[in-house]
Amino acid sequence: MANQRSKIARLCDSASALKRFAKDLKCSSQKGVDAAMELSAIILVPNDTAKTGFPLPTLLQKVYGHALLSWLSEALYADGIGRFFLVCHEQFVEQARKCLPKDAQIMTSADSNPADLLHVFLSTADDEDVTIVAGPAIYAPSLKRWDGMTKQSCIGRASREALMDALDDDFVFSRFLRENCAFLSDCDGCFSVDSPSALLEMGTMLRRDRILRLMKQGVEIDDADNCRIAPSARIEPNVRILSGSIIGEDCLIRSEAVIGPWSVIEHSEIGERTVVNASQVYRSKIGGDCMIGPYAHIRPDTVLERGVKIGNFVEVKNAHIGENTWASHLSYIGDARLGARCNLGCGTVTVNFDRVDKHKTTVGDDAFIGCNSALIAPITVGNGAYIAAGSTVTDDVPDQALAICRARQTNKKDWAAKHKK
Repeated sequence: MANQRSKIARLCDSASALKRFAKDLKCSSQKGVDAAMELSAIILVPNDTAKTGFPLPTLLQKVYGHALLSWLSEALYADGIGRFFLVCHEQFVEQARKCLPKDAQIMTSADSNPADLLHVFLSTADDEDVTIVAGPAIYAPSLKRWDGMTKQSCIGRASREALMDALDDDFVFSRFLRENCAFLSDCDGCFSVDSPSALLEMGTMLRRDRILRLMKQGVEIDDADNCRIAPSARIEPNVRILSGSIIGEDCLIRSEAVIGPWSVIEHSEIGERTVVNASQVYRSKIGGDCMIGPYAHIRPDTVLERGVKIGNFVEVKNAHIGENTWASHLSYIGDARLGARCNLGCGTVTVNFDRVDKHKTTVGDDAFIGCNSALIAPITVGNGAYIAAGSTVTDDVPDQALAICRARQTNKKDWAAKHKK
């Protein structure tokens, strides 16, 4: 019995783990999750590295920068599957878990006795049938094949009750699949990936399916052949994506935002009606009605409130910038907190690093920083304060004050004529 169950995954006799996962699943079902997202799937990640020569199982190989399992699970999630039972070799289980949707309920076979744990997973499911992915495959429903040359995939459907009954006997999963699972074909948008060459061919299909699904949801994509959108990216209707844009993992793009041309966004949130023009944004949160770029660089841990403008050749890192503050060109804002309605003139720099430590710059509301100013951190500029152009500010500036930190100009009369002689 134990040997047959180990065909799914390594046995690990842990009654406490079994009870814990049963409790977690019951708690999850009591949180008011939409019933449409309670469909269930079992995904097998076979260790086929010896066959393919890949360093990782095929489902963990990357296509357009993202694991095949990410493309597959996100497509299933978009069609209503919110519960996943992952069958994977212990060596790859953590990497595989990271490929599944963050909001989904996930249980893995490595956590406890796999057959018993699968029984718990199925007993808490709401659907009559369960989706089973028995090997490397993709799900691209917008690319169904209609030429009559059907090819069966390794994605199928089976009765939940039949699978639960089979678990009570001497269970052999491969035999259950042959006798009880109705496998889908490319006519259903399901395609098996049975070779390295097939993996390469699937890249274009996955990208095209992703874009077609977004367009059906109301996203405007001007140049579909030159845009890449990660499977985990969330894009609301009425967003416009221009040519050459790359939207990476864990991004949220709010309604009516405009991305591109030639923008890169990773692990970030872009607010409604915000424009990101030919710029790069990483691990940051951008509010609504902001204007970013062209050629701006928003580095990690940045928060921009509503109405902020970050113009051309401005770099922002680890900064919080208040509403309607503008830094229109040629500036560096790092390790800083800026208030609302500030204006940073061209060439403003927060001098934050002394070669040993980073230091913070704080600027209050309604401050005005003149062009070519350097703020030597740690420093505080008060509410409504002014910094004269060309200043190198080393001391705090009080509210409503004017700081002039530059040498007084001296004009030497007739100096040029004398110099030429």
